[in-house]
Amino acid sequence: MRERVERVPVVVQGRRGRRGRAARLVWGGAEVAVTCGLVLLLLVVHQLWWTNRQAREGAERQVQALEREWGSPSDSAPADADADADADADADADADAGAESGADPAAETPSRASGSGSQKSARRPHTVTAPTPDWDQAYAVLRIPRIGIRVPVAEGVSKSAVLNKGYVGHYPRTAQPGEGGNFALAGHRNTHGEPFRRIDRLGDGDELFVETKSAVYTYVVDATLGQTSARDGGVIRPVPRSDVKAGHGYSSPGYYITLTTCTPEYTSKYRLIVWGKLRSMRPR
Repeated sequence: MRERVERVPVVVQGRRGRRGRAARLVWGGAEVAVTCGLVLLLLVVHQLWWTNRQAREGAERQVQALEREWGSPSDSAPADADADADADADADADADAGAESGADPAAETPSRASGSGSQKSARRPHTVTAPTPDWDQAYAVLRIPRIGIRVPVAEGVSKSAVLNKGYVGHYPRTAQPGEGGNFALAGHRNTHGEPFRRIDRLGDGDELFVETKSAVYTYVVDATLGQTSARDGGVIRPVPRSDVKAGHGYSSPGYYITLTTCTPEYTSKYRLIVWGKLRSMRPR
């Protein structure tokens, strides 16, 4: 009688073990990818939402603080400035009459090319003198009704101390509001309050109101430069004129305002420029 031999099955572990390790690696990689995606999503939310909310709230508080200090809200500026426009037109007529009679209108008012259309807007910037602003401190309010902007203006263009707070920064060594030359400003177009997000929508005739402790200045947009180099320093000179884009800018002294921001959106490769001229000034 034959003995019955039991066969013991042999299990090969190698291939199945390798598959298990591969599955664990894939699973681990997926977890890392999901984690990184969530982190990136949180960063995007922080940059595009939280920094905007935080900066806008801080900027609005600063505007309100300035208004309390000055004792009058800037919301009244457009109405008063518009009311002054009729007086400016009368002053223009007086200046033209003076020129025909042999008087020297340049003694009291800049040339037409300078952007100031009245004796009042030429004289008063010289009679109302504001103290030199402290570095990084807000000292003025910029209002642009066309795009719904009301934002503090601080001295300097530091990112951490000025621009990232949602403020607009005043370029050092450029003119102050109402002064002859170029009152040049910078602001973020995206994130951190993005006050200059929509300045590309500004066009000829749009009004810019700059309020300080001593006066409200009305500038009127009359030129834009859609894109220029970030190193185009000519756009903020006393007589602003692009060093890169021929024919863009001015050729004679005047009373100018310049707004600068990054373009295209969400990049800092180029600069978008908006220019305007002083039309009138109303003492506080």
